[in-house]
Order: sequence, then structure tokens, then C-alpha cells
Amino acid sequence: MPLRHIVTSALASLSLALASVGALTLSAGPAAANPCGFYETASDAYYNHCTSDGSHIVIEIDDWGPNSERCVVPGVTWIGAASDIDGAWYTGRTC
Repeated sequence: MPLRHIVTSALASLSLALASVGALTLSAGPAAANPCGFYETASDAYYNHCTSDGSHIVIEIDDWGPNSERCVVPGVTWIGAASDIDGAWYTGRTC
């Protein structure tokens, strides 16, 4: 895996961990909304494309074997089982 992906995944994991700690201290409500970008629950992995322009983007998914790409629309997209996905990020391309 290229160093860029390792760093991106590590930063995303750290952000998710910090967001999780912050969410635990707040009551469930608007603060518990799905975060933008990659996130996972105990069983599922998602990518939330937060945009107001209606764009469709290409994300790269770090899964078993070679990474895969997927076109996602605005909002939350289920990308697989959490046990199969290590991360996902925007490639900088639209589709």
C-alpha cells in the first residue's frame, strides 16, 4: 500500500476515534449524525459523500486483494462488511 494511503487511513482512523469519543460525551441527536467520508459500525462500512452540488464521485476502497473503486452519489453508501473494508477515500475524480 502506498505511503499516501497509509497516512490517509491513519488520519481517518484517528479522526473517527476522536469523533467517537466526542459522540460518547454528547446525547444522541444531531451530533450523532453520520460523519462525512469513510466510517464503519460494528458490522458495516459506509462512505458518506457530503455535498450540496449533487456531484457523483469516485472513491477507492481498501478491501481484500487489490483496492477497488466505486462511484458514489451524495449521501450515505454502504460499501461492504466492516470486517472486509479497511478504509475508503475520494480519488479526486467525478463519475
